[in-house]
Amino acid sequence: MDIQTPRAFRPLLQASRYKGVWGGRGSGKSHFFAEAVVERCIMQPSSRIVCVREVQKSLKDSVKRLIEDKIVSMGVGGRFDAKATEIGTPGGGVIVFQGLQDHTAESVKSLEGFHVAWAEEAQSLSTRSMELLRPTIRAPGSELWFSWNPRSAADPVDELLRGITPPPDAIVRRVNYSDNPFFPPELEVEREYDSRTNPSRYGHIWMGDYEPVAIGAIWDRLMLHRNRRQGMPEMSRILVSVDPAVSNTPGSDEHGIVVVGIGSDGRGYVLADYSIRGSPMQWAGRAVAALDEYDADAIVIERNQGGDMCAQTLRTVRPRVRIIEVVATRGKHVRAEPIAALYSLDRISHVGTFQRLEDQMCQITAGGYEGDGSPDRVDAMVWGFTELFPAINRVKAKPRERERAPLSWMG
Repeated sequence: MDIQTPRAFRPLLQASRYKGVWGGRGSGKSHFFAEAVVERCIMQPSSRIVCVREVQKSLKDSVKRLIEDKIVSMGVGGRFDAKATEIGTPGGGVIVFQGLQDHTAESVKSLEGFHVAWAEEAQSLSTRSMELLRPTIRAPGSELWFSWNPRSAADPVDELLRGITPPPDAIVRRVNYSDNPFFPPELEVEREYDSRTNPSRYGHIWMGDYEPVAIGAIWDRLMLHRNRRQGMPEMSRILVSVDPAVSNTPGSDEHGIVVVGIGSDGRGYVLADYSIRGSPMQWAGRAVAALDEYDADAIVIERNQGGDMCAQTLRTVRPRVRIIEVVATRGKHVRAEPIAALYSLDRISHVGTFQRLEDQMCQITAGGYEGDGSPDRVDAMVWGFTELFPAINRVKAKPRERERAPLSWMG
């Protein structure tokens, strides 16, 4: 076989437990992995490969047709047996196609002897599916392949392979249309058209950027990137702000824990995001640890969720901790608008990148939150800046109308 592998994909030809390629349309991600499936079956007979998606209603949703086309184009059709639901491979191996959403912890054990799992459109994989798949593919030398166009930093595949601590045995590459020497002229016409007519989504569709902000969002990514800083200045005041979740179950919202401050330059700064899921003692312990790490002045906490219990939980961890309690009287998006106005005036910067916080910010509109769950990270940040910039949140009293004397016949 003579396989012409584009330069951008060549690092993935070596053995590795995790292989990931992310990027936009026309990059050749799917074609590379489909060829890699065929090559593996030829070079390592008896290979068993599962091609997965989160949801696969029919084989039309799978990469089966693409792999069959590659078998033909690579001139090895006589060595494979394409059946209705699977493909037989040299040495008695097999390629199967499945939707992970249909599996249970018990049924997924049928894949334990497989050597490769390729997840196409991996941005759609749920946390549950990732937790089922990763420990199941366990044969000696087995590999997990992922190809995807990112939607959000909160996508489980992004958290795994592009997060703070990716697996040590992972090769992950960003590949776009410009890296594909076989990019067809027909797609170039489409790309140029989107560049002119759909600029807000061009970056996601063609460059593998995260999904754009919600329509009517009160924050946008340009605003955030424009004011990003690599380090914090001398700080005049620092607060740890907490928005505790109502419950502590696997499906509960997060406890928002964000460190904010005002610099000697009078600007606001987001310094850290320590939001977690967990018990009250866990969020309280993390908030106090953040207080110590940044030598913060106090912990700001919303008391609506749990009332006095929130303060009592913190004082269990640190008896003399200084607490500023706040009470929500308006909706989250209403409270956020004055803080978003400070961002638009370039008065607040993020020290580094806080992708999950920023994803939530860009899903808040004047009408509410467009994302999943609750924007607890944003709510915590808003409480902190509301305390640091109190003037912008003062409600001006309406002037009282003077009492008008009864009209006389003279008017």
